[in-house]
Amino acid sequence: MSATVQDIILLLGDSLTQGASAPYGFAQQLSYVYNRKLDVLNRGLSGYNTTWALPVFEQCVAKRSDRAGLPTIRLLIIWFGANDGTLPGTLQHVPLPLFTENLTKMIHLVSSPSSDYHSPETKIILLTPPPVNTHQRAADLATRTPPRPVDRDFNVTVQYAEAVRALGKKEGVPVVDVHTRLWEGCGKEEKNLTKYLRDGLHVNEEAYRLIFEDIMATIKEYYPELDHEKLEMVFPHYADINHENVAAAVQKKAIF
Repeated sequence: MSATVQDIILLLGDSLTQGASAPYGFAQQLSYVYNRKLDVLNRGLSGYNTTWALPVFEQCVAKRSDRAGLPTIRLLIIWFGANDGTLPGTLQHVPLPLFTENLTKMIHLVSSPSSDYHSPETKIILLTPPPVNTHQRAADLATRTPPRPVDRDFNVTVQYAEAVRALGKKEGVPVVDVHTRLWEGCGKEEKNLTKYLRDGLHVNEEAYRLIFEDIMATIKEYYPELDHEKLEMVFPHYADINHENVAAAVQKKAIF
């Protein structure tokens, strides 16, 4: 069993978050820049919506009574909406009011002093779902066996992105507006979203690069104490090791 040596950045979301562990994804990039400072834990759940993810989230966060000796979640990044915003009648659909309610519960789980999971050290960032390219999505679903009808609508996804922005404002939680970033980047033309989407739904390498940039900018602006350039390493640089007492020199350091 591995001992606890570093605190955590926890990623919670659907397949867009799960896929962020790819070599070009923002999870991989976060792991690189926070190497030796914070561990990045990806809890992206492909296919999940907020209703299904909420009870999983409760299993991923330790209660206050069970937290002794465990790493602290210093940053929580939540990214949902791509599945919640499927068309009514589909398996993954979550009505907009319930979507907002579920996200609020996730935030309050760690931010509310009355919660058993309250963690005042945990900072939160929300991400809006990306725009959907129904042309790409229709072409992809048509190749399935059997072929499937289009399960998403561009304007519906807009509503879920707006719900995330509104919730962030209400709760005082910063939002990385993926939807606006990609929509403006493609010239506000749905067919041009092939620039950022692999199949009309999942983002590609270029989109992950932009998302990573925006996450880092958001950290610098709202949570500068978590800026990777300002954090010290948990274990010292090799040049700083006292070779006469190595064991004492390389004891982990509390960086918060």
